[in-house]
Amino acid sequence: MRELKLTNGINVCIKTNKNTPRIAFSMNFSIPESEKIAGEYLLMNRLLVKGTQKYSSEELSNILDENAIELTTEMKYDYLRFRFVALNEDFELALSILTDMILNSTFEEFEKEREKFKGEIIAELDSAKVKVSDLFTKTIYKNHFYGHSYTEILKEVNKISLEDVKTAYSKILENSLKTLAIVGDIDNLQVENLLNKYLGEIPTSKNIESSIQKPNAIKKEYAEILKNDAQQAQILQGWLVPAIGSEDYPKIMLLNVILGASGLSSRLFLELREKKGLAYTVRSSYENHLKGAVFSIYIGTEPSNIQTSIDGFKEEIEKIKNILVSEEELNNAKNNIIGKQQFITETNAQQANLMSYYAISGKPFDYQKTVIEALRNITSEELKECANKYFTEDFVLAVLKP
Repeated sequence: MRELKLTNGINVCIKTNKNTPRIAFSMNFSIPESEKIAGEYLLMNRLLVKGTQKYSSEELSNILDENAIELTTEMKYDYLRFRFVALNEDFELALSILTDMILNSTFEEFEKEREKFKGEIIAELDSAKVKVSDLFTKTIYKNHFYGHSYTEILKEVNKISLEDVKTAYSKILENSLKTLAIVGDIDNLQVENLLNKYLGEIPTSKNIESSIQKPNAIKKEYAEILKNDAQQAQILQGWLVPAIGSEDYPKIMLLNVILGASGLSSRLFLELREKKGLAYTVRSSYENHLKGAVFSIYIGTEPSNIQTSIDGFKEEIEKIKNILVSEEELNNAKNNIIGKQQFITETNAQQANLMSYYAISGKPFDYQKTVIEALRNITSEELKECANKYFTEDFVLAVLKP
């Protein structure tokens, strides 16, 4: 791995993987502030690929298809990602197209794309699972940018103008930290020259602190949706917890695997599905944003089992708060995560995405090594202490039922 700065201050990491036929490029722009209107950033992201001053939307699509270039943009709460995967010989072509998109997007088809966006959200919300997740998100992140869920977007999306989208993008382009990771069979010096040639016109990378605040502390809250045609009850319970970079980050990763993220061997699966027969699907998750994170437990169950399931959640949480995890279970959880870390970095694209994510989060490009080392050193006592610290009575419980 080689790290460098471009002439405009963009932090770059180049990792050489010999004898791989395609180069992966992943570039993140930090988000300087919350969006003004719910859905503004997501709509902006969709419009970025709808043509540039040089290429129409159709021409852009055709040239990418003809050269087997996979080029996409992704809008996260804390950063905007541009990425591509291209054959080694087409790297410069892909880089030139991407730069044109970053600097010269025309944001055409605004009205058409907004209507399409609304239609897709409405279709998504037809799912009971998505509906309860939406309720949970806007409740636990109440009055916060992270709480701009699908239903919140539907309320606001018609207020968004083309000028709003262009202004939002201009602020991101001008006032953001920019990080880039490239992985493939590449010549370092040649790539550095190409990056300065094409990306040099991008506004200077600025390491400014985002004005997005930490989520507000929560008190115990119950929220529900009554859906007459629901065949199943959907239950989500969650807590606000620290995000990536916290000393407790790897501990919460372990708690997640032990409780519900390791499939058939997780406690929630074994106790609530296998022993009690309450559900086909039960899991936990640890969702990270830069200013805060959520640890949640989910189950889909018969409506008659709602209280039994909630009691089951409480029972498993109390166990992990009061009884030390065995060395065997702890080691299995560590091996599970470390194995997954290897699995999610098999391809050049996966490696580039992960490295650029760590960098935009304020961590080294190779932060994965630090996480794995920290995981290996965690004790059962530390895990118990962490569970008691965050699994308090201040949680959000969201339920969808008939």
